[in-house]
Amino acid sequence: MEISRKNLRDEVLERVKYVKTCVMARELCLLVRTNRAVLEPKDVQEICQYISNLCKDEGCSEPSEICTKAAKAVGTANEGKYLELCAQSCVKCGEAKRPIPKKDAYVA
Repeated sequence: MEISRKNLRDEVLERVKYVKTCVMARELCLLVRTNRAVLEPKDVQEICQYISNLCKDEGCSEPSEICTKAAKAVGTANEGKYLELCAQSCVKCGEAKRPIPKKDAYVA
């Protein structure tokens, strides 16, 4: 019984880590993209850098780098480049690690 409990604990902790990093990064990215009209460029840069750090902490270097580039592009006059980089980052983040859902075990 203790082995099952330990395995379930490990699975739950892995899902918590995933929500704390990947899910939060995607939600923040979506929030920034949909509300960019009311945010100041410095707000967007700060949030994008935070998202980049979340991705980096999870080991997702490509989305992290793209998000960093998006944060730098906010300061320029090229909003199209920023939006393209931000979209790429979100897509890459969506392709990232997602815990495999556990199938319910039959218990007699």
